[in-house]
Amino acid sequence: MFDIVKRLLVGRPLRSERLGETLLPKWLALPVFCSDPISSVAYATEQILLTLALGGAGFLSLSAPVAAAVALVLIIVVASYRQTCYAYPSGGGAFVVSKENLGESASLTAAAALLVDYVMTVAVSVVAGVVAITSAVRSWAPHAVAISVGFVLLIALANLRGVKESGKAFAIPTYGFIGLTYLMFLVAGARAAFGDGVPPAESASQPLPATVHASTVAVVALLLRAFASGSTALTGVEAISNGVPAFRKPKSHNAAATLAMMGAISVTMFGGITFLAIKLQARAEPDGNPSVISQLASSVFGGTSALFYLYQAATAAILILAANTAFNGFPVLASILAKNRYLPRQLHNRGDRLVFSNGILLLAVAAVLLIIGFDANIDRLIQLYIIGVFTSFTLSQFGMVRHWSRELDSVDDPSRRRRIRASQVVNAVGGVVTSVVLVIVFATKVEHGAWLAVAAMIVLFVVMRSISRYYQRVEAEVASEGGTPTLPPRVHAIVLVSRLHKPALRALAFAKATRPDQLEAVTVAADEEETRALQQEWEGRGIQTPLIVLSSPYRDVGRPIVDHVNRLRREDPRGLVSVFIPEYVVPRWWQNLLHNQSAFRLKARLLFTRGVVVVNVPYHIGRGEQGWLTAGEPAEAGEPRKPAKAT
Repeated sequence: MFDIVKRLLVGRPLRSERLGETLLPKWLALPVFCSDPISSVAYATEQILLTLALGGAGFLSLSAPVAAAVALVLIIVVASYRQTCYAYPSGGGAFVVSKENLGESASLTAAAALLVDYVMTVAVSVVAGVVAITSAVRSWAPHAVAISVGFVLLIALANLRGVKESGKAFAIPTYGFIGLTYLMFLVAGARAAFGDGVPPAESASQPLPATVHASTVAVVALLLRAFASGSTALTGVEAISNGVPAFRKPKSHNAAATLAMMGAISVTMFGGITFLAIKLQARAEPDGNPSVISQLASSVFGGTSALFYLYQAATAAILILAANTAFNGFPVLASILAKNRYLPRQLHNRGDRLVFSNGILLLAVAAVLLIIGFDANIDRLIQLYIIGVFTSFTLSQFGMVRHWSRELDSVDDPSRRRRIRASQVVNAVGGVVTSVVLVIVFATKVEHGAWLAVAAMIVLFVVMRSISRYYQRVEAEVASEGGTPTLPPRVHAIVLVSRLHKPALRALAFAKATRPDQLEAVTVAADEEETRALQQEWEGRGIQTPLIVLSSPYRDVGRPIVDHVNRLRREDPRGLVSVFIPEYVVPRWWQNLLHNQSAFRLKARLLFTRGVVVVNVPYHIGRGEQGWLTAGEPAEAGEPRKPAKAT
């Protein structure tokens, strides 16, 4: 049943050689990797306005220079990451760049920052999208948490079906949002030039009393905080550099071109939305409802028009689907970390659809817990958001500066050296700018809850380093030292018997076939009458193997067997104890409920006993053909008895 449901939801498995078919062209890579930075413009302006409103209505005019500064940083970061796409076509972004150029600690810091950022991206993007929905249908606002969780699970399911499939599903909403945003600019411009103008936003008349004392220091602090809030427009920029291997050839060129397209779209849309917000005197609500962008669309298109509702739907879709950037970035980064043994190895494996399924599921669970924990409140969530972003930005850019320095040492061609110098300058500027922004973000956000993101990064850093050390210890311990493996000087075989039935007899036969130095059958006297009957049948059938009866006054089956095995180990510390356990294998999952699962519990207890090998001897219930177990026994009903092989 599980396999049927899985196939319906996820699809049929893909062969490994079809991995090339999943590679993305530029037009499809844009919605896959860039939905987050493109969608960020929908709430970056709002965060600037919300912060500047603390100084009163007069401060809202300062949103233009703040937005211009954010746009400049965005251009610099895009230019810097284009260099990374060319220098590291294998992907990995900030982690790989930092690891090769700045060392392990820097790379783990970048990785922890990115992992936290991806989880935050899913939570913030989906909640922001739900805010857009509840701005249009306000009666749904009390159900924001449930709606947000549902969208996270839906996006996770789409990504489990494959990167290309999720890209096709998300392309229409992404391009729809881009097209409708530019249409909004055109309509607003046409109405201003040839019509009666655009009416102010619905919140334009809302009073904004100043809550911050207008001293020079306070004004500067407010501007820096607004800049830090608006820098959410840069989230997701690094996703393309992490996912260069997902592009069609030439991979680096296509990735860099897609990054440039994303930068141009984000900057122009962010600038246009900010300009409209200033002209229409839009105010940002603390709870995000109605959102600034919905107020702009209402003023430009008309609050009851089809275009308004279509734009709201497109905005909600792009905000929610912005989480897809993280669902493509997080699993790839987790796979690279797992390959380098900083995360569990399971995260490196591809699933049925050639995607990193375990990483997708892990991200979905983390984002759902975050949304529930913060009650789907966009203002509280967004305070945790961008510290991780700029931490990875800064380490990546300074790592690239070091990378180009090493390249210069091995290059003699003057023209090539000039190109490297130019790239180095771009990354150096990017590193300085992002480090300054990181300081500003940390100083202005940490007291508003961003310390939680920092704490999460520290915990992840420690966990990844601990996992790496664990894998190193295991590798050193299990490494082969050459030579011939030493044989055990003595093998003591034990066959566990509860009744004298086919599974027990076959386990006993298999134990004999291994030719141990000593063989015994063991039963536990949990029920005196059953034990007495077993002894009589054992003697009556003339079985030569001795039957050891272990006392169990408290009817515990496992403890007497473990004690017996430990006693044999103490008597012969260098010997090997081999425990053969006959076990039923049933054709239906529910049939397991009709058996006591004592074999499973015994395996679990003996597994941690050194010098002991546990051997399962399965007996398939309901099947006449049992492989070697069928010898000498009837096959399917109605068939003649099969003779046993001569030995």
